[in-house]
Amino acid sequence: MKLKIKLGLAIFLVIFQACAMNEEKIGNIYVATDGNDAWSGRYPEPLPDRTDGPLASIEAARDRIRKLRIIGFGEKVNVLIRGGRYQISQPVVFSPQDSNVFYSKYGNEEVIFDCGKKITGWKKTTVNGVTAFVVEIPEVKQGKWYFRQLFVNGKRKQRPTLPESGFFTIKDVPEKEKKTGLFDGSNCFYSKQGDIKSWKNLEDIEIVIFHKWIEERMPVNRFDEKTGLIVSSKTSVMNIEEGTRYRVENVFEELKKPGQWYLDRQQGLLYYIPEKEETIDSLEIFASVSVQAIRVEGIPEKNQFVENLNFKGITIEHADWIHPYNEKASCEQAAHGVPGIMFFMGAKNCSIEDCEIRHCGFYGIEISDGCSEIKITGNKIWDMGAGGIKINGGDALSCPCTRTYSIRISENHIHDCGNVFYSAVGILSRHAANVIISNNHIHDLYYSGISCGWVWGYAENVSKNNIIENNLIHDIGKGILSDMGGIYTLGVQPGTVIRGNTIYNIEMAEYGAWCIYLDEGSSHIIVENNLCAFTNSTVFHQHYGRENIIRNNIFAFGKEGIIGFSRKENHNSFTLERNILLSDGKPFFVFGYGCENAEGIISDINLFWDVSGKQNEWGIIMRHNKKLSFEDAKSEDFDLHSIFANPEFVDPLNLDFTLKTEKTIKSIGFKIFPIKISKERK
Repeated sequence: MKLKIKLGLAIFLVIFQACAMNEEKIGNIYVATDGNDAWSGRYPEPLPDRTDGPLASIEAARDRIRKLRIIGFGEKVNVLIRGGRYQISQPVVFSPQDSNVFYSKYGNEEVIFDCGKKITGWKKTTVNGVTAFVVEIPEVKQGKWYFRQLFVNGKRKQRPTLPESGFFTIKDVPEKEKKTGLFDGSNCFYSKQGDIKSWKNLEDIEIVIFHKWIEERMPVNRFDEKTGLIVSSKTSVMNIEEGTRYRVENVFEELKKPGQWYLDRQQGLLYYIPEKEETIDSLEIFASVSVQAIRVEGIPEKNQFVENLNFKGITIEHADWIHPYNEKASCEQAAHGVPGIMFFMGAKNCSIEDCEIRHCGFYGIEISDGCSEIKITGNKIWDMGAGGIKINGGDALSCPCTRTYSIRISENHIHDCGNVFYSAVGILSRHAANVIISNNHIHDLYYSGISCGWVWGYAENVSKNNIIENNLIHDIGKGILSDMGGIYTLGVQPGTVIRGNTIYNIEMAEYGAWCIYLDEGSSHIIVENNLCAFTNSTVFHQHYGRENIIRNNIFAFGKEGIIGFSRKENHNSFTLERNILLSDGKPFFVFGYGCENAEGIISDINLFWDVSGKQNEWGIIMRHNKKLSFEDAKSEDFDLHSIFANPEFVDPLNLDFTLKTEKTIKSIGFKIFPIKISKERK
C-alpha cells in the first residue's frame, strides 16, 4: 500500500510539473553546475530559497524529458546548459525516445563536457636523476583506472619515447614468422642490440610500427635480451620485415625530459617532469577517464530512429583512447576501426553545430549505420588521437535500412590530428552517398586529409554523388606514413565531384604523397578547379580506374613529377584537359607498372611550364626511364593541342598564384577560380 501511495505521489508531481511547464509544450529546461537533479529544471538559476532551479546534469535533463513524454507532453524541447565543467565519466546515451531535443549552451557561456578528471595532491620528487612531480592515485593501484593521456594547462603531454628522434628499424623476423603476403601479420620480431632493454613494467610498453600507410600498436608481452626477440600480445596487420621502422613508447627509465609523464600502474604513482618555470601551484592537470562523451543509438533494422536531436556550442575534451582492434595491432587503412567521441547510429535530421572537440584520443565525430540528413557545421576538432569526422553505413550487400546518406560536413576546422592513431583521416567517408564535404580547413595530420569510398576495384559501391568542394587542406603526412592523398578516393563513384579545393604540402615517408589520389577502381569522378601544389611525390595520381575527368586544375611542383599514372587497362582511365602543369625541373608525367606509353589516358589542351628553365629536359618518364620530348609526344597524338608557355603567375614557388595577365591561360580555355591559402602557415 505504501508503495502505491508513493508511486501515485510521484506521478502527480510529474503531471503537476508538466502542466506548469507546458504552455509551449515544455519550452526550455535548464542545466547548471549549481543545479540539483531533484529540481524541475524550469529555471536558469536556483530560486532564492533553493526549493527549485536548474538540473545538475545532462543525464537528468534527458531523463526528465522522458518522464514528461510518458504522459504526452513535450514534442520539442530546448535544453539550455549554463556555463561550467560537467563531468562525463561514461557516455551519455540517447535513444529514439530522446528525439526532438536541442541541447545548446546558454547565451555565450562556455560549456565543457569533461571526459577527464583533474589531478591534485602533487608533491615534488626526483626520478631518473631529474626533478619531477608525483601524485598517488589509489584507483590506479587498485586496477580501477588506467589512462593513456595527460593534459597540462591545456596541452597534450607525451609519454617517454625512444628514439628521441627518428626511428629504430627491425633487425629480422624469426624464420617461421617470415611471410610473403602484404597482410600476413606476425606478433614478433628481432630488435637490434641495445635498442630495447629489460625495462621496468615491460608489459606497459608499446611498440609502434610504421607500416606503409598504417601504424601498428603492439604491446610488449615478453622480451629476450640475449636474442633481442620481442613478442607482442597483438598480431600485426601487415607483414613485418627487416628494416621496418618503429618507436618504443612509455619507457619509465627514459622519463627525463620536461613535459613527459609516466603512470606506474603497479605503484599507483603518476609522474610529471615540469617544463621550465612550471610549479605545482601553476599547473592544472587532467587525466582521461571516459573514451566517449555522447552515443546516439537508434535501431535502423527496426525502423526506430533518433530524430531531430541537435547539439550546439558545446565543448568536449579529455576523452581517452584504448586499443580498439581486439587481437590485432591495427586495421587495414585510415584507422577506420577507431570510434568517435560523439557517435550516431540510426539518426535522422540531427546536427552538431559550433561545437569544439579537443584533447581527445579517438575520432571526433562518427556517423554510423542508418543515418541520413545529418549536418555537421562550424565545429573545431583538434588535438585528436585519431581524425576529425568519420562516416559509414551499410555497403552494397547490406540491408538498405543500414545505408547512410545525405550528410553535410561544412565549415569545420580540423587540425593536429593522428597523435595516437597516425593513419587516421581528417574526414573519412566510407560507405555513404550524397555526402557534401565543403569549406572545411584541414591541416597538420599524418595521413590523408579527406578520404571518400571504400571499395577496392570495380565492385558495386554505395559511395556515389558525393561533393568534395572548396576545402583547404595542407601540411599532411609530415614524412611519417606513405601512400596518401590530400583527397583520396576508392571505387566506382558516379556523380562524385572534387572541385574548388586548395591542397598543398603533402609529404610521404617512403612513397606516395599526392594532393589528389584516385586509388584502386576510382571511376566516373570529376576533378576540376583545384589548386594542388608541393608534394614530395607527384601532384596528381591515379592508380587505376576508368573515365575520370581531370580539367581546369593547377597542378604544381611535385618532387617526382606532376601527373602520376600507375596501371594501364583496356579502357579510358582518365581525360586530362585544360589544366596548368607547373614543374621545377621535374617530369610532367610519371608512368608506373604496365605503362610503356601514354595509352589509356587522353591528355590535350593543357598548358605546361617549367620554372627552372630546363625546357628541353622535360618529358614523359616511363617506368623504365624512357623519355619523350614535348615534340615527340605530339607526334604520337599526345597533348597535340597543348602549349608550353609561362602562365604568368606572380610567385607560384611561394604559393602566390595571382595572375599578372590572363592572356596565356585563356588560350587553352582555362577558367579562373578562387584560391585559398592558409594565413597560419605557408
